[in-house]
Amino acid sequence: MTSELGRQIGAFLSAHHVMSLASLGAGGPHATSLFYACDGLALLWVSDPDTQHSREIDADPRVAATVAPDYTDFAVIRGVQITGAARRIVAADERMRLLAQLEARYAFLGQLASGPPKLREAYARTAVYRLQPARIVLIDNTKGFGHKETLEISP
Repeated sequence: MTSELGRQIGAFLSAHHVMSLASLGAGGPHATSLFYACDGLALLWVSDPDTQHSREIDADPRVAATVAPDYTDFAVIRGVQITGAARRIVAADERMRLLAQLEARYAFLGQLASGPPKLREAYARTAVYRLQPARIVLIDNTKGFGHKETLEISP
């Protein structure tokens, strides 16, 4: 991530905490809101592997995500649209590394790991997921209505 656009996107993603993730399954598209952490421009999250979005990612890794705060003035809207591939992290060392990043950003996750038995058990069942973006569009209406800049990311 050496481009100026990549730096702007990284700063935007680091400043926010919730993404809307869209997956696709047999019943059609599905969207959910998730806390995330950044790994470069990739997004990380934990989720129960039995949730609808987790099952759909296992079947088809193609996803889309958005990150945008709530605005009342269209002239200041900023956000990102991301398309890419999501996957469950299965390698123990990578899972622990990414989980540490998530716990560093969200202290409540570490508290779950040392909380009452039911919370510990629920947290232990979660899986770590990573969205590797292929394309990120930065929307910035402060530069003009509908202003967009696109970052294509090579695999």
